[in-house]
Amino acid sequence: MLKVTNMNTYYGNIYAVKDVSFDVSKGDIISLIGANGAGKSTILKTISGLLHSKTGSITFLDQDISKVAPHQVVKSGLAHVPEGRRVFLSMSVQENLEMGSYTQPKKLMAARIEDVYDKFPRLKERYKQVAGTLSGGEQQMLAMGRAMMSHPALLMLDEPSMGLAPLLVEQIFNIIKELNDAGTTILLVEQNARMALSIANKGYVLETGKIITSGPGKELLENEIVKKAYLGG
Repeated sequence: MLKVTNMNTYYGNIYAVKDVSFDVSKGDIISLIGANGAGKSTILKTISGLLHSKTGSITFLDQDISKVAPHQVVKSGLAHVPEGRRVFLSMSVQENLEMGSYTQPKKLMAARIEDVYDKFPRLKERYKQVAGTLSGGEQQMLAMGRAMMSHPALLMLDEPSMGLAPLLVEQIFNIIKELNDAGTTILLVEQNARMALSIANKGYVLETGKIITSGPGKELLENEIVKKAYLGG
């Protein structure tokens, strides 16, 4: 579904992602793990068109999206939930969801909103509430729900558990698994390496912009380098 080849991305003069290549197959959950500053978020931003790689290519559903504008990337079926949620703080929950459906036929909007509310009942309870007054967990649900409104084939999630209480983290990961079981392919960036690898078909470990190892999620959970660096073992 997604093929990243020789990605090299800079922030100004900072060489953030160094010759990264990986694949995402339809139906997979792929996890990118690594310390802060390892390049994980930069990879997602480059795939979604917010940044551009100096070399290589990014192919999504057999189309090169390396130079495609972000809104066109969304139209192609790829949605990105950024780190920090980035909901529209002055809009209501319902208005945020409506904004997420701008690439879709209007006749489908109501059904898509109800689907989001089925996944996140708490959002339905607060549909008129201004997003800026929601808790961190509720804003994360809203950011995910807004991305779901575009009916993506591939959903990219950047640190969905950041700053959330353990019970909410478990709930968010259960929903990620439900979305995947329903047919959405997932590319997940996550500091909680144990949770991320436990649901991943495959994981990639990044260090200073490079992939240093990869493998099935459950195998990486037993990898001594990974255990020592990211799992407290």
